[in-house]
Order: sequence, then C-alpha cells, then structure tokens
Amino acid sequence: VPISSWQAFPLPSLPRKQPTVLVVCGPAQNGAIGLVCARHLRIFDYEPTIFYPKRSPDPLYRDFTTQCEKMDIPFLSYLPTEVQLINDAYNAVVDAVLGAEAEAGEGREPCAAILATLKHIRIPIVSLDVPSGWDVEAGSSGGISPDVLVSLSAPKQCARRFLGRQHFVAGRFLPYDVQKKFELNPPEYPGTECVVAL
Repeated sequence: VPISSWQAFPLPSLPRKQPTVLVVCGPAQNGAIGLVCARHLRIFDYEPTIFYPKRSPDPLYRDFTTQCEKMDIPFLSYLPTEVQLINDAYNAVVDAVLGAEAEAGEGREPCAAILATLKHIRIPIVSLDVPSGWDVEAGSSGGISPDVLVSLSAPKQCARRFLGRQHFVAGRFLPYDVQKKFELNPPEYPGTECVVAL
C-alpha cells in the first residue's frame, strides 16, 4: 500500500513542503492494514499522522499500534470536523476505515462521523481494498470518492465502479487453488514487484 501511495504521490510532487499524510484507521482488518501502511510511509520519508479512534483489542493490532508509537508517528485524539483544517494540514488521506467490513460499522460511530467528514475533503484520498461506505459488490452508495484505490490481492466487484485517477493491485499472495476456485486472473507483476497499476 505505501508503494502505491508513493507511485501515486511521489515526494517531489506533493503540493506542501512537508510530506504529510493522514491515515484514518477503523477498528477491523482494514484499520490494521492502515497502521502497517503508516509505518511504511514513515520508512519512505513521508510524515504520517494516524487517527485511530476505536482501537481493536486484538493483540496483533495492539502490536501494530505500538510499532507506530515507537516510530514517533503521531496519533490524533480527534478528527477535525472542519474539513479545511484537514485540507490545509495534509497532502493526502489514506482511507483504512471500513474496507470489506462495510456492513459491520458504516452506520455506527465513530465510523459514520468519519465518513461524513471524508466525503467533504478536497485533498486526494487513497482507499484500501474497498472505499469506506461502499458495498463490496455494488459499489458506491453514498460513500467516499477516492482518487486512488489499492485493491488487496485482487480487485473486488465494487472496483468496477471506481472512477478515480489510479487503481493498483497490491499483494502477490493469492494461492493458485484460490485463483482457480474463484476464476481469478491476477495481473502480471513485473519482476519482483508486489504492486501493479491497472
């Protein structure tokens, strides 16, 4: 995911001098992926800030949080509802709120308030796997409108409705039997790359 972000928004192309990125994490798997993404963004010289309001009790997710804290990645205690504050402070937002777990939390807080804010920001949004607020099969039904979509393993049905500027597939870890069972045709990855633009 961070490699996709780097390809979509290389450091020299960012409009602000500081390479700031806001990573908004939900309580489930997509949020954990967001934490890992933030850590790798830091390694690639971006300056991530994390908003993770409903932390998971899962030990692995707690470990990801600790790793981010040890890398001095700041955590916001609240997400500004004044979208101009977000637009002015960051170059992009990583949407790791709901993903494929959309039914599990879309209408509940804090996810509903987060989505309401993200729908109005003007800076680019990078969504992980399934844009927050989207149905995994039908697509957007009032969810956010990301500029970049990073599908994990393979594009989900909803990716057909993606109208943003760049779509990537990340992860070369689909076992052959899964590919065969679901009749998946993963993209060709050049060399040892783990990310490919579609």
